[in-house]
Amino acid sequence: MAAQKINEAHEHITKAEKCLKTSLTKWKPDYDSAASEYAKAAVCFKNAKQFDQAKDAYLKEAEYHTENKAAIEQAGMMMKEQKKMPEAIQYIEKACMMYMENGTPDTAAMALDRAGKLIEPINLDKAVDLYQKAAGVFENEDRLRQAAELLGKASRLLVRLKRLDEAAVALQKEKNMYKEIENFPMCFKKTTAQVLIHLHRGDYVAADKCVRESYSLPGYSGSEDSVAMETLLQGYDEQDEDQVYRVCNSPLLKYMDNDYAKLAISLRVPGGGGKKKKAAAAPQGGASGTPAPAEEDDDYEGGLC
Repeated sequence: MAAQKINEAHEHITKAEKCLKTSLTKWKPDYDSAASEYAKAAVCFKNAKQFDQAKDAYLKEAEYHTENKAAIEQAGMMMKEQKKMPEAIQYIEKACMMYMENGTPDTAAMALDRAGKLIEPINLDKAVDLYQKAAGVFENEDRLRQAAELLGKASRLLVRLKRLDEAAVALQKEKNMYKEIENFPMCFKKTTAQVLIHLHRGDYVAADKCVRESYSLPGYSGSEDSVAMETLLQGYDEQDEDQVYRVCNSPLLKYMDNDYAKLAISLRVPGGGGKKKKAAAAPQGGASGTPAPAEEDDDYEGGLC
């Protein structure tokens, strides 16, 4: 089956090359027909799992059919099939630039999003860059919901990378977009994420400011989110480890997106030594005198403050 598809591919390439030849009676190459034959060859190579040859055929198609930018993106996907991710992303980004030049920014943004998903398992930094670029394209087109969703992906990865200053900036921009489209419940969630990030940065003032500003949002005052954040800030300010622990391990915070939930369960008050207070009646090390079990290690143990 594979051999048959490879033979078919070569037949299409032969036809494509013939379309490009000129003669006394044919003065101009037939680029459209050549591109069509290269496209057929690419599909045959792809079905035969000859991905490198499929990539070359897609690039030939793009060369001779300049309106078909998708062929370059498909070349990138052939690199992906061979686990050559940097090359795959390079082709997809090139296709995106051409989509933009061709007046199809939505297609460009969606391709950047796809590229981000491809590279995320192996290169978080590049994924952040691609998601932010995609968000920027959607923002320029006034498609704020899509832009905010992509910024959200970037924000979470920035937290995972412990680039918390950048995550705080990205979250504020994301929150502003949700405010503009009047998705206030999402604004509440972003405020909670902001507070966690700022407290891990050791910036209580910035965390408190985020909550104060959120009271201008319809429905925030008296909401579960606002009560939890007021309680968390009070406990943090008063170095009440039990209060901070209770809020950070409440369902509201534990069931956030995983990267933010990790910030919550690893948050420690200043000078708390990374330990939760024990009940006052219990002697040190527990009633039996045996040492208390160590808490499970976490990526954010001890916070970043």
